[in-house]
Amino acid sequence: MNISMDLIKELREKTSAGIVDCKKALEASGCDISKAIDELKKKGLATAQKKAGRSTAQGTIECYIHHDHTLGVMVEVNCETDFVANTPKFRELAKKIAMQIALDSPIYVSRESVPAEVLEKEKNIYIEQLKAEKKPDAVIEKILEGKVEAFYKQVCLLDLPTMADPKITIQDLIKDSVATLQENITVRRFARFKVAEI
Repeated sequence: MNISMDLIKELREKTSAGIVDCKKALEASGCDISKAIDELKKKGLATAQKKAGRSTAQGTIECYIHHDHTLGVMVEVNCETDFVANTPKFRELAKKIAMQIALDSPIYVSRESVPAEVLEKEKNIYIEQLKAEKKPDAVIEKILEGKVEAFYKQVCLLDLPTMADPKITIQDLIKDSVATLQENITVRRFARFKVAEI
């Protein structure tokens, strides 16, 4: 199949994928741009999973200060090499993450970083509420799962929906960047400061 350079260029601009990857995705999708984007996303997720175990000892600390100087965020985002840490794409990702922290005030980086006792306390509160509503035990179990998911989406940075698209989480944004930059990327820690907030 003969793929035009204009089509490859258009796909590259939309995805930041390499020329060869764009050409293969267009071939696989019959030159349909939206299907080609899906192809590249699938490939990106596979790449992200492969790279997930690799060490991230380099990175950047990004800051965000709100225009009225009453809110500030610092976040450490890590990658594998200082070369990637200094690329505009990586810095842009770190900036987006800092802005998301400023907007949504997460408490933890990931689900795994939520202390077991905090999760247990939340579950007990939900169970008491549902029992007070006289819900049957089988129903409580199902509702509890949904409530715990909702809790994670409020307090865990990686589970937050992004400002640009609520269907895309911060974790998805990081996976896309892993696919583009070809390195494992992790968020190590963050701090959020608001004037007069304890």
